[in-house]
Amino acid sequence: MIQLDHIRWFVAGRTILDDVDVSIPANTYAMLMGATGCGKTSLLEILCGLRRPTSGRVLLDGRDVTDLEPRERGIGYVPQDLALFPGLSVCEQIAFAPKLRGMPPAEIESRVNRLAEQFGIAPLLNRLPDALSGGEKQRVALARAIAAQPKLLLLDEPLSALDEGMRAEAASLLQKVQQEHALTVLHVTHSRSEAVALGQVHLRLAAGRIEVEGMA
Repeated sequence: MIQLDHIRWFVAGRTILDDVDVSIPANTYAMLMGATGCGKTSLLEILCGLRRPTSGRVLLDGRDVTDLEPRERGIGYVPQDLALFPGLSVCEQIAFAPKLRGMPPAEIESRVNRLAEQFGIAPLLNRLPDALSGGEKQRVALARAIAAQPKLLLLDEPLSALDEGMRAEAASLLQKVQQEHALTVLHVTHSRSEAVALGQVHLRLAAGRIEVEGMA
């Protein structure tokens, strides 16, 4: 479960998030919508520990993680630009988090191969990001986020760079990944059709607060 407990965030004298108070049940695919610049990305960054709230708490499965480093929170994060490491191969991208956690090499290799098969990127393991298409980069970024075995996956406009023909396939993949890995997902989007297709919980950020628009 994700719980944002009265989160406030001010920057340069401006209120971005004002008393955000919401809970998202475990193993739920939640969609977050809102106008450009309303603070959706900032909220994801507060959740994963890249920003600290001015006040309030972040709780995951009842545990207060507000003061924990990002790597200690058990969160997978795919930013809008995907943030692939330019000098690392696809294999090295996926292995990055398991290596940081000291996983044995044989287990890392097994996990990389399993995820590469699941995401359809096994033939790409030796390629660098510059040699990948937009859809391939997206799959690599997702596999890298899942490699650390998070309970929570944060997605910032993950389908925005894909053409219309690829979005339905990518949305189906996201849904499958959420179910197979028993993830709680918070997915930021501007697309109403995307939200309807994927979301079990629909949230909207407006005037610094979150409103629950509906639950499937």
